[in-house]
Amino acid sequence: MSHAAKPPKKVEEKRQKRSASRLYAVQALFQMEQSGQSVDKVAVEFLDHRFGLAQEDGEALVEGDVDLFRRITEEAVNWQAKIDQMTDRGLVAKWPIARIDPTLRALFRAAGAELVATETPPKVIINEYVDVARAFFPEGKESQFVNAVLDHMAREARPEAF
Repeated sequence: MSHAAKPPKKVEEKRQKRSASRLYAVQALFQMEQSGQSVDKVAVEFLDHRFGLAQEDGEALVEGDVDLFRRITEEAVNWQAKIDQMTDRGLVAKWPIARIDPTLRALFRAAGAELVATETPPKVIINEYVDVARAFFPEGKESQFVNAVLDHMAREARPEAF
């Protein structure tokens, strides 16, 4: 009986780690743009000081999936021009990526990296980053905006998935 309960907990723990990595990747990409630091420098700082070490209300934050974090941040840098062009096409013409909130720009770059360079299903990527948008903008309509832009980006990056 006790064996049946264990796998779902492991699966949920893995999912939480991946979700935390996506949130950390958005923060790292934001920090890179604001500070002008390299992906390697920012990644080391995050891995040394944020992954599972931070405390919030006395509870340790969820540890991240280090490999996923590194892959997202590195691929976001490698594919930034392509990702930014895809984002621009998903945005209203009057709002090029350079004019949107820097947190959203980082979020689109992280999500774009997963769309372009991983096998993660697009619908999973969209749902995960809509959740990240809600974490950063709990009061706003940004999550709906993110959903619409990422849907457009996903259809361009992986039309076969739709």
